Amino acid sequence: MKTLSQAVLIIAIIFLGYLCVESINKPVRFQREYDFRKQKVIERLVNIRTAQVAYRSVYNHYTGSFDTLINFLKTDSLPMVRMEGSLTDSMFNEGMTEAMALKMGIIRRDTTRVSALDSLFHGKLTIVDSIKYIPFSDGLQFEMGSKFLNTASGVMVTVFEAKTPNDAFLKGLDKQEIINLNDKANTIKKYPGIKVGSLEEANNNAGNWE
Repeated sequence: MKTLSQAVLIIAIIFLGYLCVESINKPVRFQREYDFRKQKVIERLVNIRTAQVAYRSVYNHYTGSFDTLINFLKTDSLPMVRMEGSLTDSMFNEGMTEAMALKMGIIRRDTTRVSALDSLFHGKLTIVDSIKYIPFSDGLQFEMGSKFLNTASGVMVTVFEAKTPNDAFLKGLDKQEIINLNDKANTIKKYPGIKVGSLEEANNNAGNWE
């Protein structure tokens, strides 16, 4: 009987030890996975911002449609200025400017049209349609919108916003840790997720991670 009691006590001690270690390791594992997933989401939101800024340069406004944005990347083009020739050190020393060199034909500028996709991403964005999907979310899409906003100075500006809640890109991770993360954001009145841009203010397309 004594031997049995000792065995039960040893098992209980081992189990309690495991629980203590796990209580420390679980949030560490969550934080590590959170940081990894967050970085992937940020990379995609930065791509969306890059595409939106280019779209605005052509159409003078942002779009709230991923179909429109993706079609722009696939089919539209952007101007690219190529310069031929250069000023030598002696020309600089003699006071020659780039404008003077252009007039004299020493420097030439040619403007060509380049695919929007190639111009912006240089082959790094291979699957264009993926830009709208939230990483690790099993196919969920970013929420995206755009509108014209009247600023405090009375200037009408175009703004956009793209975002994902924590629950989407942290799918499959510890639920209590996600709840804690959301509660922390809500307590300080921050968006419980990752977003770029804003539909409430002109914030120069900043991300809430910046």
